[in-house]
Amino acid sequence: MKSTVRDMLWTVLFAVIAFLLLRISIQTFRVDQPSMQPNVQPGWWVVVNKVSYRIGDPKPGDVIIFNAPIDMERDFIKRVIAGPGQTVEVKGTRVYVDGKAVDEPYIKNIAHYSMPPTVVPPGDYFVLGDNRDLSVDSHYGWYVPRDSIVGKAWLVIWPPSNWGLAPNYDLIASNVEPAPLAVLPGTSLP
Repeated sequence: MKSTVRDMLWTVLFAVIAFLLLRISIQTFRVDQPSMQPNVQPGWWVVVNKVSYRIGDPKPGDVIIFNAPIDMERDFIKRVIAGPGQTVEVKGTRVYVDGKAVDEPYIKNIAHYSMPPTVVPPGDYFVLGDNRDLSVDSHYGWYVPRDSIVGKAWLVIWPPSNWGLAPNYDLIASNVEPAPLAVLPGTSLP
């Protein structure tokens, strides 16, 4: 009898510890907005790695979940474009970081706006949605403070047809001047 009670207590203790460890290291996030289309769709569920930024900093290309800048009851999902001290500019459908055009092969819906060169303040990050024209993001003049970041998008777990790693992309390794956009005769860039 004593060994059965002791075994049950150990099992409950182990379950509580496992639950707490999981709770502080990962969480799920439901995407509600179209700002990351087509890479992340509204209705998808993403597992967020909350540990990665306790041991390192967000990198350009990371898809992050953070507390919204105005309504702190809500979280946003966006892509990090630049970090503290970097200069960001949007012109001619391209994003420039420190004067270099950023190669963004994940973008299907380009920006139809411009933004003058802006220096990211210390401790903040500049983020953009992948669906540039339908994204409320840093091009509106706000930044993401480091302590507002919940974590890095890690896995897509719903719907089952899209299970897999979240669409993070290493912008540092690919930050080369991209080829100009092709314009067919008789057409123009939007």
